[in-house]
Amino acid sequence: MDICKARSFPLVWLLTLVLLSGCAALTTSSSSGDTLAIAEQGYFHVGGTYQTIDKSEVLVGQMYVWYQIPKQLRRPYPVVLVHGGGQTGTNFLRTPDGRPGWADFFLQEGYTVYVIDWPGHGKSNYVAPVYGPPGLVLTAARERRFTAPKEFTDNWPQAQKHTQWPGSGRKGDPIFDHFLASQSITPTEIVKGAGPLNEKLTADALIALLDKIGPVIVLTHSMSGKPGWLVADARPKLVKGMLAVEPNGPPFHEAPHAWGSSPGEKLTRPWGLTAFPVAYDPPVKSSSEIKIVQDEKADGPGLVRCYRQSEPARRLVNLQQVPTLILQSEASYHAGYDHCTVRFLRQAGVNVDFIKLEDMGIMGNGHMMMLEKNNQEIAKVMTDWLQKSVK
Repeated sequence: MDICKARSFPLVWLLTLVLLSGCAALTTSSSSGDTLAIAEQGYFHVGGTYQTIDKSEVLVGQMYVWYQIPKQLRRPYPVVLVHGGGQTGTNFLRTPDGRPGWADFFLQEGYTVYVIDWPGHGKSNYVAPVYGPPGLVLTAARERRFTAPKEFTDNWPQAQKHTQWPGSGRKGDPIFDHFLASQSITPTEIVKGAGPLNEKLTADALIALLDKIGPVIVLTHSMSGKPGWLVADARPKLVKGMLAVEPNGPPFHEAPHAWGSSPGEKLTRPWGLTAFPVAYDPPVKSSSEIKIVQDEKADGPGLVRCYRQSEPARRLVNLQQVPTLILQSEASYHAGYDHCTVRFLRQAGVNVDFIKLEDMGIMGNGHMMMLEKNNQEIAKVMTDWLQKSVK
């Protein structure tokens, strides 16, 4: 029985269970200053398997899930917000300068929201013998990539357009220091770009979540694109829409300024966008059967040469059942290669829309757009797309 959904208990029992489980009925402030009425909020864990380590049994791969249900539930499908590599679910709860986050925005729009922490991140228990010894959160790397990219002259070309971070984006600024305090990292993320381990553990836990609460809308950011594609492939009927905010990429090989191996060094995503199998038609038994080619030239200045399947291209038969939006900001390092991800998916028959924020008149954003000054305006782009595209 789900305690947080209990309706028929005697009042005293129910209040006791609410206090013990973390569920509540309360109000909070929305982005517009209005009061949001919340019918329920709480948390639970999903996924995980028992493993024996040093002759003792431990639980590995479990995932923390925090949720809120609005009193006025106006949307049929919840939104599951999945943070990227080295982050936690706090990305969606509040900005580092104290403004409402995307979770509040979707709640105000009438959606139930679920915010997760990857296995081994945030409130999801860290099992060092399995996940590896914890790494370091490097200050300069966060400044360079997320908060002050235009201050580094050797960054990607679009970095000079970055204007939306709330503050200087450098250490010593209290907003940056608050952001840096929220960061999480493991060695596989440093070496392999969030590594196959995190990709598979997070996908398995998300599948368990969808089996519990689905169907849903899945919102991924950055490296969570990899488990997001795996979830949509495994449970296409339970993913009514995919909001892929600058998802991992580009296909097959790394690009300049992307996380992971050096550009073109090896197949870091041998199945296209993932390190693990997804369903193709005609089917393949090994990723080596997927033949790829690289474009002879880039589409324009500051863009990479894309990899794609050689023709005739196989179809991604499960992903093509899921309406998908890829959202890209103007000044992020993703601005050089998200179009490659879009092209790969379309070639494989996936129904994907591509929105570049600058085309919507939303300028100056970086990769951590959910924390930037105009985060609510960006969230509205996604809810507008959901209203048109998800039935």
